[in-house]
Formats: sequence, C-alpha cells, structure tokens
Amino acid sequence: MTKSLLITNGVVITMDTDRRILERGHVLIENGRITSIGDRLPETGEAVECIDAAGMVVMPGLVDTHAHAGHMLIKGLGTDSDQWMDIAGQIYARATDVEFWAAEASLSAFERIRCGTTTAALLFGGGPDIMRTEAPEAAQAHLAALAGMGLREVLAVGPNRPTVPHMYRSYTNRSYTDTVVNPVHQLSVCAELIDAWAGRDDRLRVALSLPVFNVQELEDGAVYDLSRQALELAREKDVPIIQDGHREGSIAANAARLDLFDHRSLLAHCIELTDEDIAVLKRTGAKVAHNPSALMSVFGRCPAPELMAAGVTVSLGTDAAAPDRSFDMFRNMFQAHRYHARHFEDDGVLPPMQLLEMATIEGARALSMDKEIGSLEVGKRADVILVNMRQPHLWPPANPVQRLARFANGADVDTTIVGGQILMRSLRLVHHDEGAILDRAERAFHQMMERINLV
Repeated sequence: MTKSLLITNGVVITMDTDRRILERGHVLIENGRITSIGDRLPETGEAVECIDAAGMVVMPGLVDTHAHAGHMLIKGLGTDSDQWMDIAGQIYARATDVEFWAAEASLSAFERIRCGTTTAALLFGGGPDIMRTEAPEAAQAHLAALAGMGLREVLAVGPNRPTVPHMYRSYTNRSYTDTVVNPVHQLSVCAELIDAWAGRDDRLRVALSLPVFNVQELEDGAVYDLSRQALELAREKDVPIIQDGHREGSIAANAARLDLFDHRSLLAHCIELTDEDIAVLKRTGAKVAHNPSALMSVFGRCPAPELMAAGVTVSLGTDAAAPDRSFDMFRNMFQAHRYHARHFEDDGVLPPMQLLEMATIEGARALSMDKEIGSLEVGKRADVILVNMRQPHLWPPANPVQRLARFANGADVDTTIVGGQILMRSLRLVHHDEGAILDRAERAFHQMMERINLV
C-alpha cells in the first residue's frame, strides 16, 4: 500500500472526457488511485506527502503501444538498417542469456521512466521472427526486472514463423547448447508465461503475439494451423493478440482466413492499407499502433488521420529502442504531426490535443486499459507525470498543450509516478541506483559482443 500523495499548484491536463485543463489544480492520490482532482485543495491528514508542481504540467503518464524488448542493448550496431537487422538477428538467436534480458529490461525501464512513459506494450524479441520463447526463462527475467522497476507493461510473447527454421543458442557460463526452435512448442511456453503472470502483478500483463502472414502465406498448412492454435490460446487465456507489421491487405486476408481480430487486437504499423483492411478495422474494433518514427513509416504510410476520422482507435508507438529510435513519446508526437502534415500539405492535421490524446487516453484504449489509466480522473490508477515547463524551449507560459506536443521532449519530465509510487523525482530515480543499472547493462553488452564472435 502506498502512502497518500498530494500534487498542488500545477497546470493539470486531465485528458478526461471534457479535456479539462486546471490552471492551478491539485491531484490527490490515496492507495495508488486518484481520489480528488480540482481547483480547491481537499482536506487531508498529516501523513500526506506533498509535491509543489508550480511551473509544471501535471498530466497522465504516456502510453507507448508498440516497442521491442531487447533493442536497448543493440543500439549503434551496424552502419544502416539492413546491417542492423542482420546483426540483431544474430544476437537474439546466438548471443543472449537470461542476464542479457534482465539487464536490458532494467535499462529500458530506466529510459521510459526518464521520458515519462508509464505504460508500454513490447514484443519480446526482434520483431515477429526471432522470439526467444523456446523456454520461459528469458521472458521471466524480463518481467521480473520490470516488476522491480515499477512500470506498467504489456509483454507480447509468441512463436516464430513456421516456414523459416531457427536455431537458438543457450548459455551456461561459457558453454552453450544449440536448439532447433519449434513454433508449436513456443506456443506452449507462451501459455506457461501467461498463466505464471496472471494476477501476479497488476502492473504487468502477458499478451500473445503472432507473425503477420500475407494472403499467400496463409495458404500454407503449417501457417494456418499455427495461427489457429494461437487464436484458440488467446481466447482460452482471455488475452489480446498483438501483431507487428500489417500492410497492404494483410488485415483483410487474416480476417477472411482466420477471423483473427476483435476489439482487443492491437495491430502495429498498418501501412498502405486497402479499403478492405480499413473495413475490417471498423467492423471488428481492432486497434492500431501508429509508429511515425519507424522504418515501416518510411516504406509506406499509415493513414492515421483517416482511420481516426472513421472511428478507429489509433495510438502512438515508438517502435523503440533501435536502430535509430528512442522511447521518447514527445518526439513521436512531433514526428506524427510533421509526417501527416507533409502528406496533406496542411499544418492543421493532427492538432496538439489530438496528438496528446494518441499518447495518453487513446493509447490506454488501444490496450483495453482506458478504464484504469490514460487520464487523470477520480478512481483511476495514479499514473502521473510532471513536466517542467520553466525552460526556454517551453516558454512563454501560453497554451500548455501546444507546448507539450510541439516543443517538449522526454528530458523535460521531472517526476514519474506509477500507481501512486514515485519512481523518479527531480530527474533522479527514487528506488534504484542509476549507475548500477548502466553498469549492469554495459557488462551484458560486452558479454553479448564477445559471444557474437563465437562459431
């Protein structure tokens, strides 16, 4: 149980139904939830901890609906995206161990806390094709590290493509064994992980991932059988299916062949969609994670404004944290605006409030968590960030929503709170040694680099 916390004197951007902005508001947090929000200070007991937010914006924690576990320790490798992808594949398959995944998870959480991202959805591994789910230990290490850091996360675990053989290397000290990966066995491991973490920590959820198969691949018997088994598992365990890389008719093809989607489905990228793809999104209620910083957004366009106009939930994802992307959601708000303003040749596309919605309440809705997070409202979980606005790039003090969406960056976050627990205050982690996190990650990095040269 967390103690009571009172935040006062800040500009409170609630993101509630009325999109209220309180010029000098308060937020009272008790037992991890918001119990009061408004202009007038509530009566509190002597035990309440107070934070004076003068000069700051108080707002919901940011929600990143698409990223990758593992990427934090492979930034800066390779000279271009193709080379990076090749190196990443080798590392994930041949050079990681349980310590790699734990150290990387802590580093990833460290960056998210610093950037004000309180909830994220991550795929466990290098895209949909190199999922380290041949055994549960790596994902267990990741989730345990996240639990220790205090963030919310939806971790999507799943199988590899059955049409591409994979061999993974597992380490014991300096020796290793190689194992041929079986996608059907991976599904059984995923079921084990889902059961192991169900109800274990209210900040962590395990979802199911499935590679995106195009219309030709779906005619393959092994692909169809694996997809059906994944769908049945997701329904049996009551977890969403999260997919990475929909494009050019793949949504319609999977709907027609598998009836794969419902209102809990979360589909990342969604570029160059057909009319049939969009019709499926509208009919099923499936959600979209738009990643304006991603390479796929270079190769094709996600019609995010058009989808939102049609009633489809579209959230923002960073696709972080490599090869050239960070967990900074403010950066992605800015890029989303420029991405679509250039397409339409209209600077009015995606105005600041809509961008902030995509990064907060719409992100929560994409994860089916909007009853709990995504806005500052009485009864919701107290995921709150304080953004220091008294800085030259965020001055003068007019229109806080526009300043956040157009000018802010992750380094402007002063305080990060999840479930009423202060994780960062005055730019410093409260419960963890920052240097120790960095040192651990460095050791795991050097161990990984040494191993990638093994034959």
